[in-house]
This record gives sequence, structure tokens and C-alpha cells, in this order.
Amino acid sequence: MTTPPLTEIWVYLSATPLLWLALTLLAYLAAFELHRRLHFNPLANPVLIAVVLLVCTLYLTATPYDRYFDGAQFVHFLLGPATVALAVPLYGQLQRLKSMALPIVAALVAGSLTAALSAYLIAGALGASLPTMRSLAPKSVTTPIAMGIAERMGGLPSLAAVLVILTGILGAVAGSGLMKALRVRDEAATGFALGLASHGIGTARAFQIGQTAGAFAALAMGLNGLFTAVSLPWLLPLLEGLFVR
Repeated sequence: MTTPPLTEIWVYLSATPLLWLALTLLAYLAAFELHRRLHFNPLANPVLIAVVLLVCTLYLTATPYDRYFDGAQFVHFLLGPATVALAVPLYGQLQRLKSMALPIVAALVAGSLTAALSAYLIAGALGASLPTMRSLAPKSVTTPIAMGIAERMGGLPSLAAVLVILTGILGAVAGSGLMKALRVRDEAATGFALGLASHGIGTARAFQIGQTAGAFAALAMGLNGLFTAVSLPWLLPLLEGLFVR
């Protein structure tokens, strides 16, 4: 009995959905182990490392993204329940939330508009196309909402997803250090800033800081998604005339 060539074995395995789910989980576990061994240094962000590992695997094996997603979509499905579960630590901060309602609303409006409009206006000033600008605007919103906003406004959902991930990784890597440099010591303020600017990846980083930071990051992520989805579709058309040639 002859042994089939390695390429044939790979072709067979790559068509199996569970392979890509397993590789996704293994990539993240390996990245998190490295993150732990480096004493949770934010520069060794496990999401970034896992993404690099998976991208290299897809590139070296010439695997289309659609085939990968067919296997890994179960992880995508779990994003919904995981996001809802963030309400549990948030409930423990209910009394503090009531006392901070006004500062939270002010920070939400200022942070959300700054994140969206700064990217949109800078891209326009640099000569980016309108679809690119519309894809950049929701970069600080969690991926499913950002893709929906971009598609509704005539942007590119796939580009929006990439920009969201890059924004989240950058925020998770540099956000907490920046807050320390600005002498912001309050966990609630740090967590809210991370969740608002860096959505789910920033929220994961906030939970490493503490339960309070994680709870406020989860709140910011949810509120920012809602506020951005409501405000951008009517706000951006008011700015379109500045960049339409």
C-alpha cells in the first residue's frame, strides 16, 4: 500500500471544516501562551500573534478565505453570546454607573465622534476615495456592526473588518500605556477608553487590568456600537460635499 503524497493529504484535510476551527483555536492558544510567558506584555498581543499565524498558514497553503471561514465560522457565531455575557460583570457596577451617567454620556459622544470623524476627515484630506472613507469611519466599532454600517453607507465591509481588527490591536497594545502616560489611574476611565476606541480586543485587554476596567470597557463597546450605527448614516452625508470632486 503506497502512502499518499503530503500534498494530497493536505488537500483532503483542508476541505474538512473542523481543521480550520482547530487551527484557529491552536493559533490563539499558542499566542496566549507566549503572551503569558512574556508576563502579559501588551506588545505581545495574542490576537495579533494568532492573526499573523493564521494569515501565514493561509498564504503558504494557498487556502481561500471562504474555505477557512467555512470551518472557523463557529468562532464567529460565538461572538454574539460572548458579547451578551459581558453584561454580567457590568451588572456588578450598576450603582457606580448610575452615579456616572452624565460623564459616561459625554465621553461616549466625544469619543465616538472623534474616532469616526477624525479617520473620515483625515482620509478625505489625503485623497482617499469615498468608499474607503466610509469604511474607515466605523473602525472603532465591533466588527459585525462596523461591517453593517460600512455596507449601508456604500463602503467596503471587508475593508472595514480589517480596519476594525487593526484598530483593536493597536488600542490593546498601546492604550493602557498611553493612559498611564497621561496619569489616568482610574480603572473605570481606562476601561471605558479602551472599549470605546478598541471594541472587543480592547475590552479583552481591559479585563486583564481588572474587573472594573473590563466592565466599563464592555459598556463602552456596546454604547459606541449603538451610537455610531445611529449617528454616522445621517452625519457623514453632511460632510460628503467637502470631498466630492
